Amino acid sequence: MRLNKHISDTGACSRREADRLIGEGRVTVNGQRARVGAEVGEDDLVMVDGQALQPRTAAPGKRRHVYIALHKPTGITCTTETSVKGNIVDFVDHRQRIFPIGRLDKDSEGLILLTSNGDIVNAILRAENKLEKEYLVTVNHAVTHDILRGMARGVPVHGQTTLPCRTGPLGRFGFRITLVQGLNRQIRLMAAHFDLRVKQLIRVRIGPVKLAHLKPGQWRNLTDTELRALLPGHAGF
Repeated sequence: MRLNKHISDTGACSRREADRLIGEGRVTVNGQRARVGAEVGEDDLVMVDGQALQPRTAAPGKRRHVYIALHKPTGITCTTETSVKGNIVDFVDHRQRIFPIGRLDKDSEGLILLTSNGDIVNAILRAENKLEKEYLVTVNHAVTHDILRGMARGVPVHGQTTLPCRTGPLGRFGFRITLVQGLNRQIRLMAAHFDLRVKQLIRVRIGPVKLAHLKPGQWRNLTDTELRALLPGHAGF
């Protein structure tokens, strides 16, 4: 197997990113610096930055479709249009055709789900499902309790008032916010309503699925427990 595919299959990063790491001399095979295009076998020890690669969480049993959780880095666009540079499909470089469930702004990072099962996208995204999405936000000015209360009550965005949500402080210049809707650039516009500019925005949870220890660019298969919680009543994943 090609070394870049082996690295990608562990969920460490995409093949393209793996080639970059190899070229920078950060990958070794059996203690020797690897080269781009190298082949590896099952018994070879592959390490990145001195750390042995761990296999991604395997999907239990045989599934008909792919369901993955990705830590999307900033700069990646949530589109299936391959003509768009930095599109999420090319970034993940999965062997099956997949597409994102919902979106996450190009200049935001964090958890996004992707699947090969088009039948479940609407079921997950329907507003009446009230699927919670949790974010950690850093802004350019101090965040007061009045601001957090105002956001939680709802603010005008795109000609409508945002639904009530949960907020909480995160240091002096940050806050945690949990939404059940996903208007375009909603959090940035909510912050701007209080003269705040978002400097960093990370989505850390979608319903029962948590970002946890995934690093930017890494992905894993969803567990059966997560899928059952996301899709109650559905069978045959």
